[in-house]
Amino acid sequence: MNVKLVSVLLFFFTSLTFSYSQENGDILSKTLIPKDSLLVEFSKSFNPQLFITSENENIDWSESWKHLDSLNIFNITYYSDGLKVNGYMIEPRPKGKYPCVIYNRGGNREFGMLSGFNLALQTSMIARKGYVIIASNYRGNGGGEGNEEFGGNDVNDVLNLISSLSKIEKADTSKIGMFGWSRGGMMTYIALTKTDRIKAAVVGGAISDNFKLIQDRKEMETNVLSELIPNYEQTKELSLKKRSAIKWVDKFPTNVPILIMHGGSDWRVKPEHSLELAIEFEKYRIPYRLIIFEGANHGIYEFWRETDQNTVAWFEKYLKDNTALPNMEYHGR
Repeated sequence: MNVKLVSVLLFFFTSLTFSYSQENGDILSKTLIPKDSLLVEFSKSFNPQLFITSENENIDWSESWKHLDSLNIFNITYYSDGLKVNGYMIEPRPKGKYPCVIYNRGGNREFGMLSGFNLALQTSMIARKGYVIIASNYRGNGGGEGNEEFGGNDVNDVLNLISSLSKIEKADTSKIGMFGWSRGGMMTYIALTKTDRIKAAVVGGAISDNFKLIQDRKEMETNVLSELIPNYEQTKELSLKKRSAIKWVDKFPTNVPILIMHGGSDWRVKPEHSLELAIEFEKYRIPYRLIIFEGANHGIYEFWRETDQNTVAWFEKYLKDNTALPNMEYHGR
């Protein structure tokens, strides 16, 4: 075999390998995070004052983390649109197949960025009930490649986690739910219109109207949207509409039950975002439950036990147990 032919064949097979490794959702690395390092982060960054109310002021928070002994938490890097994107995963330690939940973080850039501890804080109450949790920091964050777009092409980083789950041995990909808070709720709304793989969804403090958001908080436009959304000044109207679920409720699936939770005193994303979206959901008979927690803030910390319980119950009912969808036809006496 001549040298030229060998070179051509080597180039061909190298190209095939490179192309294969770039498939959306391929997991490049998966590194176990020791529990001890999570507890160190807990001691440094957890502020129990945010969660303390008259009902739980004597909680031993160290005891509340014992359930981590039954879970493995990983740092992962996966491919999304050819980019190396970083995220995290939690799975139960016992062997078996488990339903899955994709968690969509809030915030932007480093504000709200996930760590192993933050993901455990937000979702371990679900994982310990027998779920695989997977989450993205979105492109451009946490050392990942690319640029965050606050609900633009970075929504693919969420959707491509569906393919990532297919490569996780313990993941039952016939049962995938989605859970998002704040900006993560917005990402969840967008994702629901782009895939039929999600069986149930939960959102909290979710953005549903970016026109309202920048009207209430002008700094969100100057410091976030205009910096992250490509060509913002030239595409403002269209870009905000694409990120505002209230403008395209007719695109939502009618077979995915959505639990909406919001704090009644949320200043970051005012409760009208969820109240007005619920009215639109009514028009299109989309199955949902809306809970407004009186006097609660953006994280609904004042009712954290209830939000945890409601979240778990929703996924247990509509994801794990395959409970029939509610009857959305007008009925009764």
